[in-house]
Amino acid sequence: MSGTFAATILTLYPEMFPGPLGVSLAGRALREGGWSCDAVQIRDFATDRHRSVDDTPAGGGAGMVLRADVLAAAVDSVADARPILAMTPRGRPLTQARVRKLADGPGVIVLCGRFEGFDERLFEGRDIEQVSIGDYILSGGEMGALVLLDACIRLLPGVMGAASSGDDESFETGLLEYPQYTRPYEWEGRTIPEVLRSGDHARIAAWRMAQAETDTRLRRPDLWERHEGARVQPPSGARRTKD
Repeated sequence: MSGTFAATILTLYPEMFPGPLGVSLAGRALREGGWSCDAVQIRDFATDRHRSVDDTPAGGGAGMVLRADVLAAAVDSVADARPILAMTPRGRPLTQARVRKLADGPGVIVLCGRFEGFDERLFEGRDIEQVSIGDYILSGGEMGALVLLDACIRLLPGVMGAASSGDDESFETGLLEYPQYTRPYEWEGRTIPEVLRSGDHARIAAWRMAQAETDTRLRRPDLWERHEGARVQPPSGARRTKD
C-alpha cells in the first residue's frame, strides 16, 4: 500500500511482534494496511557456526555486549530512507514532538538491544539515533520498541477516528492533560465539577487550561520549567475547584 507507515524491528525475539500492536486500534490499522510490521531476526546475520551475536565486554565486567559487526550487517540489510532508532537507556528521552515527526514520515527501523547493550562502534559507523523511553532498565529493547511504535501508530491518519482526538492530550502542548470526568454525575459522594456541565465552552476551556497548568506544576516541575507559561503566576483557585 503506497504511503503505508512501515515498521521494521531488528530483534533477537521476532515472535514478540506485533504483539499487543496486533489488537485494538493499532491491530485494526495493521489489518487494513495502514501500517506494516516486519520483525527481522538479528541472529540470522551471525557468521560463526554458533550464530553468536554477543561477546564479553572489552576491559572486563559482567554480562555480554552485542557485536557491532553482526548488528551492522542486520541494519544494512534493511536500511533505506527511514530513520534508524536503537532502544537503549543511554539514548535521548523520547518526546511527543519526536513521535509526531516520526509518525509523519515513511516509518522507522528499530534496533532492540539486549544484555549489556551495544558495541559503541556501531553508532560511530552507522547513522543510528539512540532513544530511551524512561529512566529505568528493561530486559531488552523490545518493550521500548512497542511503546515507540504504539505512540506513532495512534497518530496515523484514521487510526484514532476524529482527527482532533489527540490534540489536548498530555505533552501535546507541553502540559499534562486536564482531568477527565464522565457519568454518573455523582459517585461515592463525589460530583463532576459544575463548570463541565455549564455548556459555556469558554469557561470550560479556561478551567481545563488552569487544571493542566496546576497539575503540570505540581506533578512534573521539569515540564513546567520548560513550558512557555512557567513564568506566569498560576491562576488562583485552579486546583480541583467546582467553580
